[in-house]
Amino acid sequence: MPAEKILRETVRQLQEYFAGRRTQFDIVLGLAGTSFQKQVWKELSKIPFGKTVAYKDIAGRIKNPKAVRAVGSANGKNPVSIIIPCHRVIAADGTMGGYGGGLTVKQQLLKLEGVSVMQGVP
Repeated sequence: MPAEKILRETVRQLQEYFAGRRTQFDIVLGLAGTSFQKQVWKELSKIPFGKTVAYKDIAGRIKNPKAVRAVGSANGKNPVSIIIPCHRVIAADGTMGGYGGGLTVKQQLLKLEGVSVMQGVP
């Protein structure tokens, strides 16, 4: 698929997401990263629209429960946030945790998905 066609499709799907008509993306991604990062990003892609999970949940899902901080680091290096929904990962205590785009943006994305998360950073 030519790059221009992929970009047009990405824009269309993002517009649908922000208009509340899309809950899942089906864009072909060719991401560059370590095998660990790709493993984390694959798990992030499985988080359903309108749901959140903790960093420790992702670590458990990749069968590496002690890698909570490494999961956070891989989460922060996600090159296609929103499409790979790293904004759906929160701290274990239910607060938002961090977000590369800023906590205000994270809160807005979660609100768009109908999720209410406590303010603050653990």
